[in-house]
Amino acid sequence: MPGPHTLAATRRVLMLGNFVIGCGVMVVGGTLNDLARSLQVSVAVAGQLITAAAVVMAAGAPMLAVWVSGWDRRRLLAGALVWYALGHGLCALMPDYDSLWPLRALTMLAAAVFTPQAAAAIGHMAPPQQRGRSITTVFLGWALASVLGMPLNAWIGETHGWRAAMAFVALLSLMAAGLVLRCMPAGIQPPGLSLRAWRGVMTHPVWMAMVGVTALAGAGQFTVFSYFAPYFRDVVQATPGQLALIFGWFGLWGLIGNLLLSRTVDRIGAHRAVAWLLGLIVLSMSLWPLARGLALTLLVLVPWGLSCMASNSAQQARLSHVAPLMAPALMALNTAAIYLGQATGAAAGGWLVAHWGYDWLHRVGLVWVIAALALSLWAQRVCARTPSLSEAPPG
Repeated sequence: MPGPHTLAATRRVLMLGNFVIGCGVMVVGGTLNDLARSLQVSVAVAGQLITAAAVVMAAGAPMLAVWVSGWDRRRLLAGALVWYALGHGLCALMPDYDSLWPLRALTMLAAAVFTPQAAAAIGHMAPPQQRGRSITTVFLGWALASVLGMPLNAWIGETHGWRAAMAFVALLSLMAAGLVLRCMPAGIQPPGLSLRAWRGVMTHPVWMAMVGVTALAGAGQFTVFSYFAPYFRDVVQATPGQLALIFGWFGLWGLIGNLLLSRTVDRIGAHRAVAWLLGLIVLSMSLWPLARGLALTLLVLVPWGLSCMASNSAQQARLSHVAPLMAPALMALNTAAIYLGQATGAAAGGWLVAHWGYDWLHRVGLVWVIAALALSLWAQRVCARTPSLSEAPPG
């Protein structure tokens, strides 16, 4: 077991890695206006860059988890960040949409590897009483990406263009890769899983219901979130500075929510935390019609901001607690569910914007999130009534 200083240093560097991954995932949403303008495509078509990347990440996370199961996590995670840097650097050079989208999708394979394997690695390193806090701390990187990376991407995109934002992510990725190599100990290798164990995981009703919660919640959020930039520009009449403020405000509450979760999740329980966080998203989406002026928009975003990143962190902690031996598989599947939700939501939102405009985004998103909350509560009740359903299958 690594010492406390090694564990703390690894938590910090993996948090930084997730910050960079989050900046790269969100760079399209933050620069969507300039992407559509400079590549001469509609907002709905430009938004499908999110869908294409998310589909690749959703399929790649579980498949790559099998392939990399025997790799040293220090080298694996650093290598994923180098791939991320090269991909974003090349994306910045692409002349048109048709050449950009396949390269963007391939670049995001790095995200399919980094996020679940970082969570599995820190869960393997941490003692059981610190596992929930360690995993949610690593996921603070995504919240930091929202509060710092997303508004910075939006500002760069509006003032210097989307290519500059892509180049910025490439530079951050190289820096993070170097820090992973320097600070993370070698020899971290969570136990691999046999194909029989993978089949057991994927046919386990409660575990897959929990993974389904992530997919449904992601679909609901990204139906709206993918089109924040054009929505706030066209409906709220936000200036580039105000757009950066909105993204920063949303991310700030995301950081606060994740910090609160990391301090309380081991005490209140991940099941309960997930339910409360999804309820906050339902509240924001129910109030969404009020988001017409800047002040009311900021107010409506508070509950959603608190729960956006924290709900994913709570889900990862939940799965790690119910089945620690199966964590590598469950983390990969849950990450795939995150990206599947993104792909579904971005595609649904693009269709809605193209055919019915912005007014239907929050309505469809709300249905998805209510379904996620209902499924989560069902899984929680089943686990409480029948604890044996949380046990690992043989193999």
